[in-house]
Parts: sequence; C-alpha cells; structure tokens
Amino acid sequence: MAHSYLVEALDDATVGGEVVLAGAEARHAVTVSRVRVADPLRVGNGRGLVVEGTVQEARADRVVMIAESVVHHVRPEVTIGLVQALAKGDRDELAVQAATELGVDEVVPWSASRSVSRWEGPKIEKGLARWGAITREATKQAVRPWGPEVTGLATTKAIAARAGAERVLVLEPTAEVALSAVDLTGASSVLVVVGPEGGVSPAELETLTAGGATPVRLGDSVLRTSTAGPAAIAVLSVRLGRW
Repeated sequence: MAHSYLVEALDDATVGGEVVLAGAEARHAVTVSRVRVADPLRVGNGRGLVVEGTVQEARADRVVMIAESVVHHVRPEVTIGLVQALAKGDRDELAVQAATELGVDEVVPWSASRSVSRWEGPKIEKGLARWGAITREATKQAVRPWGPEVTGLATTKAIAARAGAERVLVLEPTAEVALSAVDLTGASSVLVVVGPEGGVSPAELETLTAGGATPVRLGDSVLRTSTAGPAAIAVLSVRLGRW
C-alpha cells in the first residue's frame, strides 16, 4: 500500500510532473516510513486533490515523486461535523482522532459547563493548534482526500444558533429518538454534539433544543465522551450512504 502524505502546494500538479516532500514530511517518509526509490506514494493537499506516483528520489530532507495520476475528489453532498466538548486527559483528543479517521468534515471544540478541562487565554490557541495537528495526522493515516476543518472554541449559544440552518443532533442517553431513526431529509450539514464526562447539562440541552437542535440516543449503552462521537459518525456514514 502506498504511503500517504499532505502537501499544501499541490494545485499545479500534473501527470508526469514532480511532487516534492520537504522538511518534516520528508524526514518522516524516509526515517519512519522507510520510503525508498521506486516505492509507490500518495500525496494529498487535504482539500480534495490526491496525487499518486512513484518515488524517484528519497533523502531525509527531500523526497521526489513522479506523478502518475492527479485526481480531484468532490466533497460529500452532506457534511458531518463534530462538536466535541473539552474533556479531561486525552479523551477529547482521542475522539477527534477517531472522528477524523472515520470521515468527519468539521471539528468544533466546545467549552461545556461540565467540562473539567478549560481553554482560557493562551490555552485556546495552543489547544486549537493541537487539535489541528491531530486531524492532520489522522487525515494522512486514513488517506482522506478532504481533511476536516477545526473551528474556533464554541459556546453553547453559538452551537444553538447553527441549528437554524443545519441539522444539529445532541447525543443524550435519555432521548426518545434514536440516531439511527432520526429524520435527515433535506439536510446538507449534520452536526453531532457530544458532551463531556458529566454529559450535557439540562440548561445546555434546553438552550440547544430551543435553537432547533434534536436530542438523539445511540443505544442502551452510555458511551464515554471519547467514543460517543466516533460511534455517531459511523452511524451517520451508513445512513448518508458514505459507507
């Protein structure tokens, strides 16, 4: 299987032309993935463009591939977003990583009232950078043509405001409607909201539903915040015909 890497400057790639990996990507390719001359390689820009070819040169500071195919992939007709509440330890990061591998199109960090972890001041920029790095690596791992966008830290009111134009689904174990049965007719964007360890508070649930969001349940089990979002994305991927 071809190794996959991300290179932002791919817009001018053509069949028969050179694609160059430099810096950290080249070092990782040669020292970690053991990419060698004549190996197959896949390079994407995370915005739909995927180039495949054969390695012509492999050094720790420079890898050159000759492009054999250049394909532009369109975005899915219906996008899936994950609103992930900040969680203690690395549980929120695990959710972001798995969600990216499963095909999420947008990741929204949420400062929920029951979040133990807090992003304040300089921590906001640091946290966004960390989540961006996680989605980038997971995009490569999953060989995804489109990588997800990590948006700014959101408030509950900001999420509720999006329910007017998007299908916002709040994971809530006590909800009457199952995610597998919720009506998605006409949706162009589905946003899944996942609470922290203590769940979504009653006040937050009221604010979200008042804005037009729909509480849904995954099943009888109560999943951790690190697994609930990815599980929901898997269900939606089947329902939306992605899988």
